[in-house]
Amino acid sequence: MEFEELTLDVLVEQIQSTNHDARAAARDAAGQVGAPAIAPLAEIAVDGEFEIARAANRAMQNVVYHAGRPGAADEAAAVAAELIKLISDEPPLQFRRDVLWMTWQIAGAEAVDPVAALLQHEQLREDAVMCLEGLPVDEAVEALKAGLEAAPEDFQPAVAHALRKRGVEVPDVPDLRLVPTRETEVAPVGRPVT
Repeated sequence: MEFEELTLDVLVEQIQSTNHDARAAARDAAGQVGAPAIAPLAEIAVDGEFEIARAANRAMQNVVYHAGRPGAADEAAAVAAELIKLISDEPPLQFRRDVLWMTWQIAGAEAVDPVAALLQHEQLREDAVMCLEGLPVDEAVEALKAGLEAAPEDFQPAVAHALRKRGVEVPDVPDLRLVPTRETEVAPVGRPVT
Protein backbone atom coordinates (compact mmCIF):
# COMPACT_ATOMS: atom_id res chain seq x y z
CA MET A 1 0.00 0.00 0.00
CA GLU A 2 1.38 3.40 -0.96
CA PHE A 3 0.10 6.84 -0.10
CA GLU A 4 0.36 9.72 -2.52
CA GLU A 5 -0.32 12.02 0.40
CA LEU A 6 -0.87 10.64 3.85
CA THR A 7 -3.22 12.70 6.01
CA LEU A 8 -3.32 12.63 9.80
CA ASP A 9 -6.71 10.90 9.82
CA VAL A 10 -5.54 8.17 7.45
CA LEU A 11 -2.32 7.73 9.42
CA VAL A 12 -4.17 7.28 12.71
CA GLU A 13 -6.63 4.86 11.09
CA GLN A 14 -3.99 2.80 9.27
CA ILE A 15 -1.49 2.65 12.14
CA GLN A 16 -4.22 0.92 14.17
CA SER A 17 -5.12 -1.49 11.38
CA THR A 18 -5.02 -5.20 12.05
CA ASN A 19 -3.60 -5.55 8.54
CA HIS A 20 0.17 -5.67 8.96
CA ASP A 21 0.88 -4.32 5.47
CA ALA A 22 -1.41 -1.31 5.94
CA ARG A 23 0.08 -0.60 9.36
CA ALA A 24 3.63 -0.89 8.04
CA ALA A 25 2.90 1.42 5.10
CA ALA A 26 1.44 4.05 7.43
CA ARG A 27 4.40 3.71 9.80
CA ASP A 28 6.90 4.14 6.98
CA ALA A 29 5.13 7.16 5.47
CA ALA A 30 4.37 8.93 8.77
CA GLY A 31 7.16 11.46 8.32
CA GLN A 32 5.20 13.39 5.72
CA VAL A 33 2.43 14.13 8.24
CA GLY A 34 4.86 15.94 10.52
CA ALA A 35 4.34 17.48 13.95
CA PRO A 36 0.53 17.08 14.08
CA ALA A 37 1.07 13.30 14.13
CA ILE A 38 3.15 13.23 17.32
CA ALA A 39 0.39 13.56 19.96
CA PRO A 40 -2.06 11.08 18.37
CA LEU A 41 0.74 8.59 17.72
CA ALA A 42 1.95 8.98 21.30
CA GLU A 43 -1.50 8.14 22.59
CA ILE A 44 -1.58 5.01 20.47
CA ALA A 45 1.97 4.09 21.48
CA VAL A 46 0.96 4.25 25.15
CA ASP A 47 -2.48 2.63 24.97
CA GLY A 48 -2.45 0.41 21.89
CA GLU A 49 -2.10 -3.35 21.61
CA PHE A 50 1.59 -4.31 21.49
CA GLU A 51 2.18 -4.47 17.70
CA ILE A 52 0.05 -1.39 17.09
CA ALA A 53 1.79 0.52 19.90
CA ARG A 54 5.17 -0.44 18.49
CA ALA A 55 4.15 0.71 15.01
CA ALA A 56 2.99 4.05 16.44
CA ASN A 57 6.29 4.48 18.27
CA ARG A 58 8.24 3.74 15.10
CA ALA A 59 6.01 6.13 13.18
CA MET A 60 6.93 8.85 15.69
CA GLN A 61 10.60 8.08 15.06
CA ASN A 62 9.99 8.38 11.32
CA VAL A 63 8.42 11.79 11.87
CA VAL A 64 11.56 12.82 13.79
CA TYR A 65 13.86 11.52 11.05
CA HIS A 66 11.86 13.24 8.33
CA ALA A 67 11.69 16.58 10.16
CA GLY A 68 15.38 16.41 10.98
CA ARG A 69 16.47 16.40 7.36
CA PRO A 70 18.60 19.31 6.08
CA GLY A 71 16.61 22.40 5.16
CA ALA A 72 13.60 21.58 7.35
CA ALA A 73 14.39 23.68 10.43
CA ASP A 74 10.77 24.84 10.87
CA GLU A 75 9.48 21.26 10.72
CA ALA A 76 12.16 20.16 13.17
CA ALA A 77 11.20 22.91 15.61
CA ALA A 78 7.52 21.96 15.39
CA VAL A 79 8.25 18.27 16.01
CA ALA A 80 10.60 19.13 18.89
CA ALA A 81 7.87 21.25 20.48
CA GLU A 82 5.45 18.32 20.34
CA LEU A 83 8.00 15.92 21.82
CA ILE A 84 8.79 18.32 24.66
CA LYS A 85 5.11 18.23 25.64
CA LEU A 86 5.52 14.48 26.18
CA ILE A 87 8.55 14.71 28.48
CA SER A 88 7.50 13.74 31.96
CA ASP A 89 8.20 11.29 34.73
CA GLU A 90 4.89 9.49 34.34
CA PRO A 91 4.57 5.87 33.25
CA PRO A 92 5.00 4.07 30.98
CA LEU A 93 8.72 4.51 31.52
CA GLN A 94 9.88 2.86 28.31
CA PHE A 95 7.79 5.28 26.28
CA ARG A 96 9.33 8.20 28.22
CA ARG A 97 12.79 6.80 27.45
CA ASP A 98 11.89 6.64 23.76
CA VAL A 99 10.66 10.24 23.85
CA LEU A 100 13.94 11.38 25.39
CA TRP A 101 15.86 9.48 22.73
CA MET A 102 13.82 11.15 19.98
CA THR A 103 14.15 14.56 21.64
CA TRP A 104 17.92 14.73 21.61
CA GLN A 105 17.91 13.96 17.91
CA ILE A 106 15.91 17.01 16.96
CA ALA A 107 15.54 19.51 19.80
CA GLY A 108 17.70 22.34 21.06
CA ALA A 109 17.76 24.69 24.02
CA GLU A 110 13.98 24.54 24.45
CA ALA A 111 14.27 20.94 25.67
CA VAL A 112 16.95 21.52 28.31
CA ASP A 113 14.76 22.50 31.27
CA PRO A 114 12.15 19.73 30.88
CA VAL A 115 14.87 17.13 30.42
CA ALA A 116 17.02 18.45 33.27
CA ALA A 117 14.02 18.14 35.59
CA LEU A 118 14.29 14.36 35.14
CA LEU A 119 17.84 14.21 36.52
CA GLN A 120 16.30 13.61 39.94
CA HIS A 121 14.02 10.81 38.73
CA GLU A 122 15.71 7.56 39.71
CA GLN A 123 14.35 5.54 36.78
CA LEU A 124 14.74 8.18 34.05
CA ARG A 125 17.86 10.04 35.15
CA GLU A 126 20.27 8.08 32.96
CA ASP A 127 18.07 8.69 29.93
CA ALA A 128 17.91 12.39 30.83
CA VAL A 129 21.72 12.53 31.00
CA MET A 130 21.96 10.85 27.60
CA CYS A 131 19.48 13.34 26.17
CA LEU A 132 21.32 16.35 27.59
CA GLU A 133 24.61 14.96 26.35
CA GLY A 134 23.17 14.81 22.83
CA LEU A 135 21.45 18.20 22.74
CA PRO A 136 23.80 20.40 20.68
CA VAL A 137 23.52 23.52 22.86
CA ASP A 138 25.62 25.08 25.63
CA GLU A 139 22.57 25.16 27.90
CA ALA A 140 22.65 21.36 28.00
CA VAL A 141 26.24 21.42 29.25
CA GLU A 142 25.27 23.91 31.94
CA ALA A 143 22.36 21.68 32.97
CA LEU A 144 24.72 18.72 33.22
CA LYS A 145 27.09 20.74 35.39
CA ALA A 146 24.22 21.69 37.70
CA GLY A 147 23.05 18.09 37.65
CA LEU A 148 26.49 16.90 38.71
CA GLU A 149 26.42 19.23 41.72
CA ALA A 150 23.01 17.90 42.80
CA ALA A 151 23.56 14.23 41.89
CA PRO A 152 23.86 11.55 44.55
CA GLU A 153 27.32 9.99 44.73
CA ASP A 154 26.33 6.82 42.88
CA PHE A 155 25.08 8.85 39.91
CA GLN A 156 27.91 11.36 39.64
CA PRO A 157 30.10 9.16 37.37
CA ALA A 158 27.32 8.97 34.76
CA VAL A 159 26.87 12.74 34.70
CA ALA A 160 30.64 13.27 34.69
CA HIS A 161 30.97 10.90 31.73
CA ALA A 162 28.43 12.93 29.76
CA LEU A 163 30.28 16.14 30.59
CA ARG A 164 33.57 14.59 29.49
CA LYS A 165 31.98 13.57 26.21
CA ARG A 166 30.98 17.23 25.77
CA GLY A 167 34.61 18.30 26.35
CA VAL A 168 34.36 19.36 29.99
CA GLU A 169 37.05 18.25 32.42
CA VAL A 170 35.68 16.70 35.61
CA PRO A 171 38.71 15.97 37.81
CA ASP A 172 36.82 15.39 41.08
CA VAL A 173 34.77 12.42 39.87
CA PRO A 174 36.57 9.21 38.87
CA ASP A 175 36.16 7.93 35.36
CA LEU A 176 34.70 4.49 36.02
CA ARG A 177 36.10 3.20 32.77
CA LEU A 178 39.57 3.56 34.32
CA VAL A 179 38.75 1.92 37.65
CA PRO A 180 39.46 -1.84 37.78
CA THR A 181 36.32 -3.89 38.32
CA ARG A 182 38.20 -6.77 39.97
CA GLU A 183 41.61 -7.63 41.35
CA THR A 184 44.10 -8.97 38.86
CA GLU A 185 47.63 -10.33 38.70
CA VAL A 186 48.32 -8.33 35.57
CA ALA A 187 50.69 -5.46 36.22
CA PRO A 188 50.37 -2.14 34.46
CA VAL A 189 52.96 -1.77 31.70
CA GLY A 190 56.32 -0.85 33.13
CA ARG A 191 55.58 -1.90 36.73
CA PRO A 192 56.52 -5.21 38.28
CA VAL A 193 53.92 -7.25 40.16
CA THR A 194 54.50 -7.01 43.92
